[in-house]
Amino acid sequence: MESNEQIIVGLDIGTTKIACLVGRKNEFGKLELLGMGKSESVGVRRGVVSHITPAVQAIRLAVEDAKLNSGFEIVVVNVGIAGQHIKSLQHRGVITLDNLEDEISQKDVDALIADMHKLVLPPGESIIHVLPQDFIVDNESGIKDPIGMSGIRLEANFHIITGLVTAVQNIYKCVRKADLEVADLTLEPLASADAVLSAEEKEAGVALVDIGGGTTDVAIFQDGIIRHTAVIPFGGNIITDDIKEGCTIIRKQAELLKVKFGSALASENQANDIVVIPGLSGREPKEISVKNLAHIIQARMEEIIEQVYFEIRNSGFERKLIAGIVITGGGSQLKHITQLFEYLTGMDTRIGYPTEHLASGNDKVASPMYATGVGLVLKGFEYSDRQQRRVSSVGTKKIQKKNGLFDKILSKGKEWFEEDDQF
Repeated sequence: MESNEQIIVGLDIGTTKIACLVGRKNEFGKLELLGMGKSESVGVRRGVVSHITPAVQAIRLAVEDAKLNSGFEIVVVNVGIAGQHIKSLQHRGVITLDNLEDEISQKDVDALIADMHKLVLPPGESIIHVLPQDFIVDNESGIKDPIGMSGIRLEANFHIITGLVTAVQNIYKCVRKADLEVADLTLEPLASADAVLSAEEKEAGVALVDIGGGTTDVAIFQDGIIRHTAVIPFGGNIITDDIKEGCTIIRKQAELLKVKFGSALASENQANDIVVIPGLSGREPKEISVKNLAHIIQARMEEIIEQVYFEIRNSGFERKLIAGIVITGGGSQLKHITQLFEYLTGMDTRIGYPTEHLASGNDKVASPMYATGVGLVLKGFEYSDRQQRRVSSVGTKKIQKKNGLFDKILSKGKEWFEEDDQF
């Protein structure tokens, strides 16, 4: 099967929506989306599955929708994981190779990664990702890819991402109950980063902030390497709740107000701008000042940005992020949000659209709210390539051995024929 014939499905199980995206790579290596399905998320709170049955229904709806739009059967999906339980840590691993004659192979790197999976973690936690940052071969440090080098001692610094076993199991359970299989599980900020960040930004140093419905995910890159990840348990939904409380209106109206008239900076709004909301069951309509609405949003948004900034400082890379901050996710569509970020952090900020690797004509998913979904499809291709590389490296070794034997038989055969010719 050619790479452009390969179909990959990303399933983003979010707090507010479940999105299922079907994609393939075109001849230029760009991602072409063949179809998309979306449903309202039920049974997911702050990025974690809290009620299996409704979550399964919602997944089924989104997948059915994607099937109809794309015309493809969907069996295997690449899923994202987020939530307050996500933690990250740095660790160093080392292995000694048997023979100086042999080159360092993918097998040795895999062995080093497999070693990291044996780390002893607090009860109830499991490893989601083991990400090599840089390698050290015989005390020569700063090596990005050691494959093909000669050496006896192979070391690596790893960024390890862990999560609650139960949260991981519940995602697998939901997907299986929706009659699907999980190819790979990816931390959502890593997927979003693939969709919206350029290689130059990752090299220069950048903080990706994905503001979802239930969580705000942070991923920090520098020198092209992932340096820090964190999940903050607040997102767009808590802002909606604040508006609901502050304006004493129902949640549906609060969400509409936020999307249509919301702003992250009160100073940018006129005091005399008023929105009139119809009253419930024949009651008097309600007048709400747009400036007051912005005050409510700004207060909560400042709190979220403070926590994001704490994570950036905590990573130790605050001064090294030349490309500043990139915000994405549904929450990044709030008016004046980049100004508030710049004002509170003093860092250059832009909104990230998932168009970095998308082929043209995919405008439907060019919104920041689909960054994770697009990223999960890209991660699916990455995972599939990795699996193929592993299979082919094993395959070539087998072929070499077979060829060795075949060559011997052939040369013996030649000898016999040559001997026959002499008679």
